[in-house]
Amino acid sequence: MGKLDFIYKRRSVRNFLDADVPADDLREILKAAIYAPSGKNLQNWHFVVVKNKAKIAEMAQIVERKNAELAELLPSEEKRKAFRGMVAYHTVFKKAPVVILVYAGPYPTLATDLAEAKAAPLDLIHALARPNPGVQNIAAAMENLLLAAANLGYGTCWMTGPTYAAEEISKLVGFTKPGYYLAAMTPLGVPADDKGTNPPRKPLDEVVTFIE
Repeated sequence: MGKLDFIYKRRSVRNFLDADVPADDLREILKAAIYAPSGKNLQNWHFVVVKNKAKIAEMAQIVERKNAELAELLPSEEKRKAFRGMVAYHTVFKKAPVVILVYAGPYPTLATDLAEAKAAPLDLIHALARPNPGVQNIAAAMENLLLAAANLGYGTCWMTGPTYAAEEISKLVGFTKPGYYLAAMTPLGVPADDKGTNPPRKPLDEVVTFIE
């Protein structure tokens, strides 16, 4: 067994058994998430765990309706058709016994300070804002969550597509916290099969540059 096998256990799972996830396991997975690094130790994340099957089903219906609504705003039938075709992927969470909503909170940066003060050109502000450390914190927590879940035998799927219905989803689950918005979500449950594999990865030489 390799030293880093816990990493390679993670894959995107979209089909789940109708099996409960014990509260102790959920707490362990969430504890792993909040041990992620965060800039300035702000820990600007909040997790909403949805286990109510009716709400999960309604959440999927909300995404379907929002998808249809937004598709009509696209400029061509080709784009409308492509976007409508994504709705099946954006609602796979409806098959899971648990859905975890991951919210991102405020994270002050030099870019936000300069923007509020109107003290720099927009192109400079945009360049400074591009690394988006506040969202990087959320991504680090999300990856910890997914790896912990996989190591405990659960399946997950990192999803951002459904966030176009963020306002409606938040209203459904009753979550409000000043400055926080839905950044990502994942279904969580026991995988329905163990046949899935990770897609091929680009070779290291293509994505890594060594400077010695």
